[in-house]
Amino acid sequence: MLPQDILFQAYKAINTQRIRASLIVLAMSIGVASVNVLIALGDSARSYVVNEFESLGTHLIIVLPGRSETTGGHPPIFGETPRDLTLEDANALFRSRHIAAIAPVSIGSAPISAGGLERETNIMGSTFALNRVRHLSIALGQFLPNVEIDKEIPVCVIGQTIAEQLFPRKQAVGQWLRINERRFRVIGVLAKEGQSIGVGFDELVIVPVASAMALFDSHSLFRILIETYSQNAMYKAMDEIRRIIKLRHEDEEDVTLITQDSVVKTFDKILSALTLAVAGIAAVSLAVAGVLVMNVMLVSVSQRTSEIGLLKALGATQRQLLGLFLSEAALLSFAGALVGSLLGKAGIIILQWFYPDFPLSLPLWSWLSAIAVALGTGLIFGVLPARKAARLDPVSALARR
Repeated sequence: MLPQDILFQAYKAINTQRIRASLIVLAMSIGVASVNVLIALGDSARSYVVNEFESLGTHLIIVLPGRSETTGGHPPIFGETPRDLTLEDANALFRSRHIAAIAPVSIGSAPISAGGLERETNIMGSTFALNRVRHLSIALGQFLPNVEIDKEIPVCVIGQTIAEQLFPRKQAVGQWLRINERRFRVIGVLAKEGQSIGVGFDELVIVPVASAMALFDSHSLFRILIETYSQNAMYKAMDEIRRIIKLRHEDEEDVTLITQDSVVKTFDKILSALTLAVAGIAAVSLAVAGVLVMNVMLVSVSQRTSEIGLLKALGATQRQLLGLFLSEAALLSFAGALVGSLLGKAGIIILQWFYPDFPLSLPLWSWLSAIAVALGTGLIFGVLPARKAARLDPVSALARR
């Protein structure tokens, strides 16, 4: 039997048992589709998180009050710390020649109102450097003015949602906005930013950091964002930041420094491992499909005993019969993989339609590996039936024994 004869016989055998073949294709396609969709979700989540952190800047250092060793866990976001970060601390960091910009950040929540309209929102206090450090875009007006870090000025920059809700029928720039009992003039409106690392800039009001601290009667900073001149300067700046803070905090190094690239690498590793784990779980369905291939092929061998005996009587070798049944398994698995790929693509398109802001895509390696695994699974589980058929005695097979 020539290779083309083996393929033709395999195709004829599949065509004569369409229901059986359809069940195998369906099982294999479900496995491939689930693998593709879950890998697409995991890989897209990894890309989304990494891109979010990379959008913060390439040479970013985040200074948080408290050390991770203080509590045995992550540095506290709210609550008591060994010593608060202050505006004086932020000012002192300018001694480092490796630092390009420093943006102290103070966070609070307060009711805001304008023209009889009122709502509760988050208030961020910072300086003009925040625009550079966080790469913000201004739709109208300007960002916070470049003034002394400890100077209170009654001006603010608001997000798109705040502008639409409180100033629905007029331009927001130039209007007065009341925060608690203080009035601030709107000097700028941010371009639509959406969520960025948990911060909703569209629903944020940004005021000078000194004004924010006076507004909330606080003397401590939430964190300090620092941009350095280069990648090499970032690591040198970290050493100088620790030294400066240690001198100011009675010889205690009670701050935690987080770099943007370290966070990106950590999340990249975690989400990559999670993607592979999810893909492995989904691949179980391919194993189930493989068991189905084996069972159906074993039934096929028992039903085609006479055919196998005739082929062997006509001179077909064990190797040719092994190739015949493995070809059937391969054709069915490949058909299931193609159908599964189409179903997976359809599932991804549906998810994109429901979640347009989430960058969902299937990497090429995933699509190719799913087809390869499906084909390999079909061949592996098809070996036992193929070997059984190849080892049948031709006389017994013709006598259907």
